[in-house]
Amino acid sequence: MVSKIRRLLKHRWLDDFDTRRALPPELLERLAGRVAASERRHSGEIRLYVEAGLPNSYIWRGATARERAVALFGKLRVWDTEQNNGVLIYLLLAEHAIEIVADRGLARQVEAHDWQAIVAHMRQAFREGRFEDGLTQALEEVSALLVRHFPLAPGQANPNELPDAPVVG
Repeated sequence: MVSKIRRLLKHRWLDDFDTRRALPPELLERLAGRVAASERRHSGEIRLYVEAGLPNSYIWRGATARERAVALFGKLRVWDTEQNNGVLIYLLLAEHAIEIVADRGLARQVEAHDWQAIVAHMRQAFREGRFEDGLTQALEEVSALLVRHFPLAPGQANPNELPDAPVVG
């Protein structure tokens, strides 16, 4: 019980101010532009979700950042792309957690170590206080995977199935 209370306090200590400090509005705009640019090169969809702390219900039941990321993957409808090639990049500031959830169309083509490498690069950049660099590099690396496995043919249109703007929860 004490560990749950500690975890709850840790998650309530951070708030929207901390999220906006790490990712100010102008950075969110640049990231949305990078997602849009990426999606002009492949048929996949990329979503970014950043939150300061888990909802209380997740903490009380001992849920992990991964469980939250998977739930948001569904809630944001990242799974609902025509080619099942959506990707969610999830950041949980309270636990310094980074999760990447890929839909089955892409997940079955990409090895776990590739996703782990992207997370490791982000984690290193974040430790150095380079949030924009870490997120930009992650977007580039995820884009490279999508271009490799789901490229657009010359002249092929790619409808934007999901919003490009990062979500700050």
